[in-house]
Amino acid sequence: MKRFFNTRDTIVTEALDGFLRSAAGSHLCRLDGYPDTCVIMQREPDRAQVSVVSGGGSGHEPAHAGFVGRGMLTAAVCGALFASPCVDAIVAAILATTGDAGCLLVVKNYTGDRLNFGLAAERARALGRQVEMVIVGDDIALPESATPRGVAGTVLAHKLAGYGATQGWPLSRVAEFVRDGAKRMRTIGLALEDCNPYEPGRASRLANDQVELGLGIHGEPGAQRIAMASAHDLVRIAADTLEASLPTTVRNTRFALLLNNLGTVPEVEMALLLEAFSQTPLARRVSHVIGPAPLMTALDMNGFSFTLIEVDEAITAALQAPTQPRAWPGIAPLGSPAIAPMPHMPDAFPYPATPNPALRHVLERGADILIANEAALNELDGRIGDGDAGSTFAGAAREITAALDRLPLADPHHLMTTISNILTQHAGGSSGVLFAIMFSAAGRSPEPWRQALRDGLEHMMACGGAKPGDRTMIDALYPALEVLATGGSLPDVALAARQGAQSTTTMESARAGRAAYVPSAQVRNVPDPGAEAVARLLEGLAAG
Repeated sequence: MKRFFNTRDTIVTEALDGFLRSAAGSHLCRLDGYPDTCVIMQREPDRAQVSVVSGGGSGHEPAHAGFVGRGMLTAAVCGALFASPCVDAIVAAILATTGDAGCLLVVKNYTGDRLNFGLAAERARALGRQVEMVIVGDDIALPESATPRGVAGTVLAHKLAGYGATQGWPLSRVAEFVRDGAKRMRTIGLALEDCNPYEPGRASRLANDQVELGLGIHGEPGAQRIAMASAHDLVRIAADTLEASLPTTVRNTRFALLLNNLGTVPEVEMALLLEAFSQTPLARRVSHVIGPAPLMTALDMNGFSFTLIEVDEAITAALQAPTQPRAWPGIAPLGSPAIAPMPHMPDAFPYPATPNPALRHVLERGADILIANEAALNELDGRIGDGDAGSTFAGAAREITAALDRLPLADPHHLMTTISNILTQHAGGSSGVLFAIMFSAAGRSPEPWRQALRDGLEHMMACGGAKPGDRTMIDALYPALEVLATGGSLPDVALAARQGAQSTTTMESARAGRAAYVPSAQVRNVPDPGAEAVARLLEGLAAG
């Protein structure tokens, strides 16, 4: 996998300085201790309040530095990738931020973190600082483990601790509040791909048909491998596993859910995962949601994690309290989507249905041709565009055939207007709206239907800006409709379309459409997908 970095040894310090230069880190500073001491802290910490310090290995961004700010952490101590920071760096963070109110260390339950933060706490106490430590172990993937891992629940602990500190609570009360909250947390992770911690040549351990459930945030193997399935099924498995871990004493308790992006899941998929969770039995017990957002990641891991926390009035108030760090996504009630009524829309079928068996057969045959060519046209479009041209044409064909019984087949102008209405409702992309424009104009034309289609094409070109020679579907449509308008036979129309589509393979560059953004070398000898679709449609109809 290609990555943006200089050396593995410098990635942490370079990334931290880049973060401090950004708007998200503009309220922060770092201690002058690079490279051994990587501490990000508030510029002017309030030493009258309890200082909240956390940290650990890097590679989990935005944790931990992204959560430094009023209402959450006072400082974060950043180690090398997936490695605990050294003791002196932790001591430096404590000394730089802690006044008489004392310091709370929030630590993930890993051996290196426990040892380094624990020894740092002892040394800080010897230097006269009040220090307490809370260990977060929210992972339920290995129920037999005596030391469950600290994962995304750690971010919730940051929020609870920061809330307690800003309320002016004494150190003992803040620590007890966070310890109680940590006991209420449970997390399960699921990933389609594990992460690569900048190791050249490292391949994923998962096959294409495998998914890992219950994996850690350092690339550790999951508790089990399961078969790849739909998003709804995978979410259900993760949610059911999480629910099964709940003790019987909390069966009637309400929860907040944290939906965490473990690294590279696109936002559209993260939102889909939340929708899928809302359909699970566990969702009925969840009152609020945090995210979806990247909170505790694992570099480029393609996965997510669910964290449940039992909520009461105090924890809910802590999670809802405003906070400075931008990485905290906020909390919202988990309810149904808000829906506004649709405005009154024009009738897509303004004319009564009328029969025309021959024309109906032509429409059915044309739809079959476009649907049969869906994959081939997508493959062709993928070479110069986004790979959906075939799906666009096939989708429009399916919508038109689904409405065959409602079409005014006996009146060509009414039919063209109605087809335009169908396309404006259902067809996506530029091709769909361009054909809608063409059929709408053709339906309004006073000319007979053959000439009306040519009029519609002229309006399409005026609106879309393309003309013959621009390497678009116009190069097939224009000559085909010219032949049709002058009384040519269907085979002659198809031949004109084929010649027009073939001409696009010799055009050095596109001057309109998506291919206009593609280098000339990439489009050479490749026909325009829209022109090819037109040619294949007319050739299929002529052959039939």
